[in-house]
Amino acid sequence: MLGPSTSTIKTPTTQILRDIFINRGFRKFCFDLRGILLKGFGLRRIDRYPFVRLLLNDSMRFMLGNVQPIRGETLERAQAAVGWLLRAQAATADDGVSYGYFPYDSGNGWRDSYPETTGYIISTLLEYAKNTDDKHIAEAALKMAHWEVSVQMKSGAVQANARCTPEDQVAAAFNTGMVLDGWSAAFRFSRDERFLKAGQRAGDFLVGDMNEQGYLQSHGRDSTLFPIKTFTCLCAWALCRLSEDIGDSRYRIAAIKVVEAALKQQRANGWFANNCLSRQEAPLLHTIGYTLQGILEVGISTKRDDFVGAAQRGIDPLISQMSSDGFLPGRFYSDWTPAAFSSCLTGSAQIAVVCYRLFEHTGDVKYRGAADSLLNFLKALQLIDIPIAGVQGALSGSFPIVGAYQMLGYPNWATKYYLDALMCQQRLSS
Repeated sequence: MLGPSTSTIKTPTTQILRDIFINRGFRKFCFDLRGILLKGFGLRRIDRYPFVRLLLNDSMRFMLGNVQPIRGETLERAQAAVGWLLRAQAATADDGVSYGYFPYDSGNGWRDSYPETTGYIISTLLEYAKNTDDKHIAEAALKMAHWEVSVQMKSGAVQANARCTPEDQVAAAFNTGMVLDGWSAAFRFSRDERFLKAGQRAGDFLVGDMNEQGYLQSHGRDSTLFPIKTFTCLCAWALCRLSEDIGDSRYRIAAIKVVEAALKQQRANGWFANNCLSRQEAPLLHTIGYTLQGILEVGISTKRDDFVGAAQRGIDPLISQMSSDGFLPGRFYSDWTPAAFSSCLTGSAQIAVVCYRLFEHTGDVKYRGAADSLLNFLKALQLIDIPIAGVQGALSGSFPIVGAYQMLGYPNWATKYYLDALMCQQRLSS
């Protein structure tokens, strides 16, 4: 396998190649190839040459396994990540956060505001602002929260995909839960009742969106394709927070029901079915991270040890697949063997956060060690001394950058979860 030289991961290379070239179909292969070529064509502009050099260097680091994990530097790297998130907000025409920086796009590479992830970026930035007593960052986060109120749908839901006109909006339960998380954080920070009211409307939508089994049903325009999306159980954590904010137990009861539904998808080995937007047989580490975080946090909040145990059963096989330097593949088959050569960096950051929280809750040092390994590897991939504003301080979608997830781009949620992990490490270190 190409990748970190210290890797101990046993990758089923033949199976992965068969999936890429045969099992997914010729039409899908051609579609993906066309997308790659178009992205490469978008980098032909002379002002993108510095990024092309970065891309080549990144690819060489991956092939040679030349990534040296970084211990320490937690505060400096957190500050750089915050700087990038604030630039992502400033790059938009409103107070939302840009979907991310994608240098192959036309224009300056920054995309429009993205309601879903702006929502949980609010929580991250307010936590950072509290830790550092930085009023400027708090003000920026509260502007995001007010913007989210201004674009909330009449139903109380949050729309799927990028910001669009009201007549084109389609409700997405997951997005609603992520923005509810932000409104809860904004209310707790500011005590502004507008955030509480918006959050209650969102919570009411989520409670009404559940079916009898506890599954959320609104998934944008593809609600009939893979109707069960296990990772939406992360919404349950936001419902727990809303229950605490309002003092209404029905949101907490709903949250427990959502997690219990998710656990019906967990197999004996800890793997979750129906847990991906695209490949159900090999879920993305990003959606695995959503699922594990939702189950764990609701378990801690409601004192459900069975939920915490389920999160442990899902995290332990992942730890065993991590290389000694902190590299973790981006997809996994149902037997927990890797289903991708590249790493999904958002997912690695999420798993680090879950491991830190498990360490805090259980005291088991193996989780602290795994989290530090994952995060120290990610630090080595964050470039903080580079004269490209869209890259400086950010985390890319994949390693290498040409990997399949958010190829050649820097989605805002990668840096958000990376910052969450940095704050966990700093909290435990101090």
